Amino acid sequence: MTDENEDDEGNSDEGNGRDHDRGHDRSNDRTNSQDAEPDNGPGKNGEGGPDGDSASRTAAGWIGTLASILAPTTVIGALLLYFGFVYTDALYEYFGIDAQTLGFSTQDYLLRSAGPLYLPAGVTLALGLVTVLAYHLASAIGRRPEADRPPHVRRVLHALMVAGLLLFAAGMLGGFRIWPSAALTTPLLIGGGLLLVACARVFALRSSGIEHPAARETTALAFVAALVVLSSFWAANVYAGQHGTRDARYLAAHLRLRPAVVVDTTERLHFDYPGVRETVLPVDPSGQRFRFRYEGLRLLAQSNARMFLIPNHWTKARGYVMVAPVDANIRVAYHPS
Repeated sequence: MTDENEDDEGNSDEGNGRDHDRGHDRSNDRTNSQDAEPDNGPGKNGEGGPDGDSASRTAAGWIGTLASILAPTTVIGALLLYFGFVYTDALYEYFGIDAQTLGFSTQDYLLRSAGPLYLPAGVTLALGLVTVLAYHLASAIGRRPEADRPPHVRRVLHALMVAGLLLFAAGMLGGFRIWPSAALTTPLLIGGGLLLVACARVFALRSSGIEHPAARETTALAFVAALVVLSSFWAANVYAGQHGTRDARYLAAHLRLRPAVVVDTTERLHFDYPGVRETVLPVDPSGQRFRFRYEGLRLLAQSNARMFLIPNHWTKARGYVMVAPVDANIRVAYHPS
């Protein structure tokens, strides 16, 4: 019995020794794995290291690119909408109609702004193309060694900046009526002068191999951008108003360009105007409801189930426009102009 107990105690000591060794080995493994985790963690989790930084830079680059595209698009869309509204308001105001009365939609204003903007848009795109080419040329000059850069480039760019400042000053003086500046000239001088100064400054930095914008110039560029956008809306307001009034005068002198209409009504309209003919329709035993017919009218506009009718011989001095609802009490026949 004593020998067996001693053997059991020996076996137990050996088992405990083996368990202790295995526990020590597992502890060492955990320690080694914990030591190895900082090397592998960032690459796996993407929270740091080269991979994470690269992903962050890529995301920031995409966000910056998207913002640079959406911001001008938003401004251009708002400018087109504003131009369309001002143009429509000036066009129909000549005939005594407020644009709000017409009730046109946003799409209508955008479509009406397309025609008058072909020439300004073409000129703007051409200037933009020249600016892009000049930017790449300045960048190519900046990549050269300093000894190989043309010495006259800096002087030309400084002269452009001075010219831009002079244009801006002339626009401001014209805005305060210090000199007789035309309505459209003032915003063009202000916005164009600021753009010329900003572009010349950027070209000067790029031709010297310096990145832009400099940190101290960011606030100034924000103010320049705001003033350029304001000048753009100012110029759009003036140009749209002038263009709308000019088109209205032409339309008033050539009303034959609008569709001719014959209107049948159930009640008398009392539209007494030279050239407008009223005919009393015969009573129809079958239940014909229309009793009066009006000829000598043109369709000026139609919107929100309403027709804006104008006489053939309308004049601004003594003419007026009649608004007729499009419902079951009116029947309209159109004729080509």
